[in-house]
Parts: sequence; structure tokens; C-alpha cells
Amino acid sequence: MATKFIYHPDGVTPEKDDKWIFVFGSNRAGIHGAGAAKEAFEHWGAEWGCGVGRKGQSYAIPTKDKDIKSESLEDIEYFIKEVFLTHAAKQQKLFFMTRVGCGLAGYTDAQIAPFFKGATRNVIMPEPWQQYLED
Repeated sequence: MATKFIYHPDGVTPEKDDKWIFVFGSNRAGIHGAGAAKEAFEHWGAEWGCGVGRKGQSYAIPTKDKDIKSESLEDIEYFIKEVFLTHAAKQQKLFFMTRVGCGLAGYTDAQIAPFFKGATRNVIMPEPWQQYLED
């Protein structure tokens, strides 16, 4: 059986070129001080103070609120399914997905990965999510 998605090893980043959008978990305050958010700010065009949506070659999915407290799973699911996946499906770019919500926000891969089941093939997933995305 063919896999539905393309996967990348966890903890790597793609070589920077115009085809990639780096997707990371953020806080609504746009304080990009650690983890993938720091990578997005330093290398992919994320803007300080902007914690939602696309900036430069980055896309912020809020997993923490403006007070840096974890968003509810329902809010994260809404943003992934209704906002991000709709945006990604309309693009020709490749979206390099990090394990949003599975680090500082404190959620597990099993809780977050299933929200991406409706993604298009231009969303490149982290390998740890494969077990939750393939039927």
C-alpha cells in the first residue's frame, strides 16, 4: 500500500529555497524564542509579534495563547483544519510540517497528528506522525 503523505525525519529542516514554507507551532503573542519558532524567526521569515499565519517562508500555527498558555485541543484542531489546511491546499509550495503542539504546548503526537489527515500531498509530515496518518 502506498503512503498518503511524504515524511521527513524529525528534528531536521529542509535546505532553504523558494519551494519550502516552514510550518511551526507558535504562540499568539509572536514570541519566537525557542524550538521551531526560533528557527522560523531566524531563518524562514517569521516576524516577531506575529504568531498566526504566513510570513516570509514560514507559517505559524498557534498552539499557545497570547499569555503563553497552551491552547485547547479544540482551538488547535480548528486552526489546523479550517485555516491552515485550506491555505495549503491552494498553494504550489511545499509545506515542511514540524511537530506543532508536541513540544512546549505539551500535547502528544497521537493528539495532534490526526488533525492533519485531510492535508494535501504538498504538506510534508514528520515521520513520528506516520502511524497516526496512514490507514
